[in-house]
Amino acid sequence: MKKLQWMISLIFIISLVACAVDIGIIQIIEHPALDAARRGFMDELEARGVKANYSYHNAQGDIATLYTIAGNIVASKVDLILAIATPSAQAAANATSEIPILITAVTDPQNAGLVKDFDKPGTNVTGTSDMNPVEKQLELVKRLVPKASSVGIIYNAGEANSVVQIEIAKKAAEKLGLKLVLVTVSETSGVFQAAQSLQGRVDAVYVPTDNTVVAALESVIAFCERNKIPLIAGETESVARGALATIGLDYYELGRQTGAMAVEVLNGANPAETPIQFQETAILMVNKSAAQRMGITIPQDLLEEAEVVE
Repeated sequence: MKKLQWMISLIFIISLVACAVDIGIIQIIEHPALDAARRGFMDELEARGVKANYSYHNAQGDIATLYTIAGNIVASKVDLILAIATPSAQAAANATSEIPILITAVTDPQNAGLVKDFDKPGTNVTGTSDMNPVEKQLELVKRLVPKASSVGIIYNAGEANSVVQIEIAKKAAEKLGLKLVLVTVSETSGVFQAAQSLQGRVDAVYVPTDNTVVAALESVIAFCERNKIPLIAGETESVARGALATIGLDYYELGRQTGAMAVEVLNGANPAETPIQFQETAILMVNKSAAQRMGITIPQDLLEEAEVVE
């Protein structure tokens, strides 16, 4: 029986190589983390010998456009949809219950209404979660600024993924003796003003994996540098861009993990029976140049533990 299953899988993979599949990609907005996930997904399919015709669509942060894109992708009758970030996944799931949807960079797919259960999704949706270690990220504030008592968080309350992280942050802050100052935005153009509103009110700033804010991260970085305030990020790409530190995920590898799952689905696996996957390891990353610009001295023990951006 195992030999027969192996032969069927091999025949299917050979057919994939010979005949390209059509994959629609829907992404809420462009920023390095989401772009890295998309690149990882495509690289994994290529590495596995899958020929694919990709149609990539970006809503540039506009929800109405996102739902129009989802409808157009479904109408084009693709073989599979890659939905990057929670709003994209919700739009795709709203548009079809038949075409397999692989999600990535979705923090809590169950809370977002995409699956019934992590282990057994029960829908046409499966993929990877980018649930990040929020509590450990806030602990970095104490390691970098031991006397810190308040942390500002900028996020979009309209993003289900961000709301989940804020609730985790509230509990973590209570344990750590930190006061949270929450500021919400609805679009990238409001991020700079939101950051400015924290002036004189916080000892550090934390940006979770919020797509609206991360897309305009340079505004937050500029504010933190000017006011000598440490900026803790929700993922590694933001540290590479100029945030001070994170314990976060590698979105390129998350995309590759999603790509491997996509091959299984193209090979006949049922998304409804395919568990949501998580990235098992998180990377401690610090940016020495950002520390200098923000007036922070990184403790030696932290430097020794971390992957360092010079």
